[in-house]
Amino acid sequence: MSEHIAEPQEIEVDPYALADTLVAAVRLAVAAGDRTRLAELLDPLHAADVADLLEQVDSGQRREILLLGVGHIDGDVLSELDESIREDVIEFLPDEHISEAVRDLETDDVVDLVEDLEEPQQAAILDALADADRVAVEQALSYPETSAGRLMQREVVVAPEHWSVGETIDYLRNHKKELPEQFYHIILVDPKMRPVGYVTLGKMLATSRKVPMAEVLEDSFRPIPVTQDESEVAYAFNQYHLISAPVVDEDGRLVGVITIDDAMAVLDEEHEEDILRLAGVGEGSLSDRVIETTKRRFPWLFVNLITAILASLVIAQFEATIAQFVALAVLMPIVASMGGNAGTQSLTVAVRSIATKDLTASNMWRVVRREALVGLVNGMIFAVVMGIVGVVWFGTPMLGVVIGVAMVVNLVVAGLAGTLVPLILEKLNVDPALASGAFVTTITDVVGFFVFLALAAAVLL
Repeated sequence: MSEHIAEPQEIEVDPYALADTLVAAVRLAVAAGDRTRLAELLDPLHAADVADLLEQVDSGQRREILLLGVGHIDGDVLSELDESIREDVIEFLPDEHISEAVRDLETDDVVDLVEDLEEPQQAAILDALADADRVAVEQALSYPETSAGRLMQREVVVAPEHWSVGETIDYLRNHKKELPEQFYHIILVDPKMRPVGYVTLGKMLATSRKVPMAEVLEDSFRPIPVTQDESEVAYAFNQYHLISAPVVDEDGRLVGVITIDDAMAVLDEEHEEDILRLAGVGEGSLSDRVIETTKRRFPWLFVNLITAILASLVIAQFEATIAQFVALAVLMPIVASMGGNAGTQSLTVAVRSIATKDLTASNMWRVVRREALVGLVNGMIFAVVMGIVGVVWFGTPMLGVVIGVAMVVNLVVAGLAGTLVPLILEKLNVDPALASGAFVTTITDVVGFFVFLALAAAVLL
């Protein structure tokens, strides 16, 4: 009886996510050493999806994919890879393949690719570039790590400020091989290469050839200093709805351009860092090793241990009160938990508002007052709820009063601490997202336990 051999099934690729079925199919192709099948699976994928695939498999399967499908690992895939595995991939690939892969990348992508690599790997990639591109990348690497100089690309489309629309269009058509793969503006420069304005491609094409380019300039023109921090660059793009912006040196001369895709990537990174730091896990990814993740999380767990000990010391001062009223031990966590959650809510809003520059010195006290009033209103509502719970559960009316008052005080303190702590840290040049959580938790725990137990000692004994 002949065996029926099943034909490989077509895998539908989700355009917004890498499907589990696709990952499974790639693993099967790798296990079988089927280079043809692997090519069929990888060919339709976007570079970002190929990078996601390499990040989702383990190191052994990743190397098998690199061996069987090395032709699919181009410069775009390398630039999309997470930094935690990019170095391993580059180290595993042949030097000649790396050289070929990076030649078609824009200079900003090359800079992003090499800036986190070790010097030998950096040198191998730089050696593969044309002389002009290598000089551009090396100059970009000489700027501070998080500056506009690292973010910009050197491929810029410029025109003299006295040209007409027709002259500019003719120039672009005659030099199309020298143009960047994507660009949005024509930057006008004076004889000293200082940008004086820019014109969008759409506006230029919709304008008569005889019209001077200087008459159709965009109002959004905003040069960016080469040393400006990338977070400020991302803020400017978001705030002023920029598509691209010229980068100038200390003399105001044009040295590059930053496009919206790079600025938004920085903005996404800033958001991600804030979320991770608020949770006390720092920067990392799912590809990190156990020891790396442990080292990153340990300091914040240690800080949390210290704050827990401080709260325990407060509780220890009221041992006699707790011994006489066991109900206090039952209700204590409620006061602390509600304060901690309220503090985290205010803290999250404050840190995000600081990052987006919505929370400033001019509106600081209005926001602080609002958070305190929110804490007061919520505290009074939950005070009534817990007062009733205290009476019904333990049959002691004054116990309900004690926990109600403690709830009001702690939620007001939580609102104040959640807003003021990140503001104070910002003034001290300490990252609010990184350090605020431990301080706010300590304040709400200590205040919550102290007020609740002190009131209980004064009223119930």
